[in-house]
Amino acid sequence: MRKTFEITCPFGREPRLDDIRVMAAQALRLRRGAVVNVIDPTKSYQPTMVGAEAHCHIIRRSIDARGDVKMVYQIEAWHKSDFYQEYQLPEYRDVTEGEPVIVVGAGPAGMFAALKLLTLGLKPILLERGKDVHRRKRDIAAMGTAGIVNPDSNYCFGEGGAGTFSDGKLYTRSSKRGDLREVLYQFVRFGADKSVLIDAHPHIGTDKLPRVVENIRECILSHGGEYHFDSRVEDISRLKSGVFNVKVIDSSSEKPKKVTYKAKAVIVAAGHSARDIYELFQDKGLPLEPKGFALGVRVEHPQDLINRMRYHGQWEPGMPAAEYNFALQETAPGPGGEEVERGVFSFCMCPGGLLVPSATAEGETVLNGMSNSARNSKWANAGVVVSIEPEDVPEGYSGPFALLDYQHDIEKKMYDYVASKREEDPETQINPLAAPAQRMIDFCNGIISHDFPASSYRPGLVPAPLHELLPEGVTERLRKAFPEINKRIMRGYFTNDALLLGVESRTSSPVRMLRDPETFMCPGADGLFPCGEGAGYSGGIVSSAIDGINCAKAALRYLFPETEPSEEASEATE
Repeated sequence: MRKTFEITCPFGREPRLDDIRVMAAQALRLRRGAVVNVIDPTKSYQPTMVGAEAHCHIIRRSIDARGDVKMVYQIEAWHKSDFYQEYQLPEYRDVTEGEPVIVVGAGPAGMFAALKLLTLGLKPILLERGKDVHRRKRDIAAMGTAGIVNPDSNYCFGEGGAGTFSDGKLYTRSSKRGDLREVLYQFVRFGADKSVLIDAHPHIGTDKLPRVVENIRECILSHGGEYHFDSRVEDISRLKSGVFNVKVIDSSSEKPKKVTYKAKAVIVAAGHSARDIYELFQDKGLPLEPKGFALGVRVEHPQDLINRMRYHGQWEPGMPAAEYNFALQETAPGPGGEEVERGVFSFCMCPGGLLVPSATAEGETVLNGMSNSARNSKWANAGVVVSIEPEDVPEGYSGPFALLDYQHDIEKKMYDYVASKREEDPETQINPLAAPAQRMIDFCNGIISHDFPASSYRPGLVPAPLHELLPEGVTERLRKAFPEINKRIMRGYFTNDALLLGVESRTSSPVRMLRDPETFMCPGADGLFPCGEGAGYSGGIVSSAIDGINCAKAALRYLFPETEPSEEASEATE
């Protein structure tokens, strides 16, 4: 029988092992001086006491700032008679001669699908439209300085996907998709700090993620897998033999060329911004449906303001930059005039972070946030977004791309507004990716802001009526939500020192690629596995990675149906 208990200590201190042992003995009803082993996953050395009567494991660490700031540790304890085996990652195999599986996209879903394929003895062939993580940085820099968008290499496309140049958050609200430990322990193996194994809100940081992503690639290559960058998929076709031809445009050299890769199984993990892949599915007659997403603004506050609010005036140098999250329900008139309630919530909060341009094509303005591992910038930012369902879009948008087209038109509207200001005064040299911006209280009062506080957004700001540029239902709900957040959740949040920047729109895929819930395959295309955030089955790094793992296992079952489920399931615990 296992017991879970908590132990607290002042901020900056770890709990004494003897205190943990005493509390574990109490929880398990052992004598006070019982010998108890304590396992701390963040430590390289785990002292083992001979003759221990019980064991306990630190499973979670969080900060509690409701009174005096303290650390809260959650501990799991069990008797020595209870079977327990420390988690071990499965071993990677040499798959040089293994059955190939094509993986489209080298984001979290694609990378973790490939890693899982190695453990299953299958050979991953990764096709990534963008560049490797180091060459990608030059294209990202050009967006900030000159507003130049490379449609195949940007904040969304390239090795590691959209998560590489974000905060690297490793938490998810879903625990039903699979074992989170396989993802977290993999990240640690490839260079993430061990703290991600127990932190309540683990993150890696934009400055550290590139090396982690590169280490994953080196592992896959060293075990016989393949990586092909600058390889944008233009066609996927299934032959009568059951083999897929995946045709790509290879632009790795000065003269682009067409290359075809072959495999009996294809995992499509192209990400939520790969609109050409959705079009390819539609052209092939593969089933798609519109899917709800969320739309709003990026909100930027001074980090010291968030620190004062969240730590209740107790923040001191050395404490982590404070973060926040919230979820409200607000009403606004729907397309038919009736009042409709929708969620308004924070998304991808980046304490001590920066705002970045996330467009994937010319003629659109999209924002996202990122943080380095230290989270030490002067700003805090988060998406504050409103849920958009298929029935919320106006007439004229229909079919599986209804929400995709709606999303694109709003992004274009933001871009066009800035372009109009550039045309009015060409000498100002406004960056094409400058963001329409407004102070928070001005937004709620319908006033254009003509001066701004300092901002982290490098391409710059343009005074704009965001309250008019955003859809009416989004504006109405945000206007209700900001004062409500201030009243119910964070006093001081509703301030003109806060900036709203448009638009935050790439929260999740607005299209879902349908797949069978048991086989994970696309109906009518055996061997084709829609995967990850772009397919509409995950949101964020961890859930995407888990979906990649699940699709890899589904590919094994398809290719080798004689494989016993027990063999597959035992891998994670061997």
